[in-house]
Amino acid sequence: MNLSNYSSRNFWSGLLFGVGLIAFVDEAVFHQLLHWHHFYDKSTTDIGLISDGLFHALSWFATIAGLFLFADIRRRNGFWLARWLGGLFIGIGGFQLYDGIIQHKLMRLHQIRYVENVIVYDIVWNVIAIILLLIGIYFMKRKPNHKGHLK
Repeated sequence: MNLSNYSSRNFWSGLLFGVGLIAFVDEAVFHQLLHWHHFYDKSTTDIGLISDGLFHALSWFATIAGLFLFADIRRRNGFWLARWLGGLFIGIGGFQLYDGIIQHKLMRLHQIRYVENVIVYDIVWNVIAIILLLIGIYFMKRKPNHKGHLK
């Protein structure tokens, strides 16, 4: 069995799971627990809550799709840990960077937090995203041993 045949599936499984996971964390922590923002803050609170619900549902679709791919890879004995972790971290970091630049700044759907000096939050948010992407790239460059474990 050649793990490189499953490289793409491992990557996409990790990526989808990572996007779903970070979207869930974003929703639970920043939307529900801290009440810093909703997915869409340009309307009423009710619309904001509806947008949060749709965001939450779509994030779970990504999570479930990632888990279905993961189960298929495991069933075929094609799991490649480094490639899966690479996809996971690229999914998490990519989502966070997209959220921080596209949704927060370009589309202005919401800010991270509505405070006077939001730039500090923006910088921390995007630097963490870049670090997560770099971790993902590191894992993507790893080669598997015969069992798919990291060398």
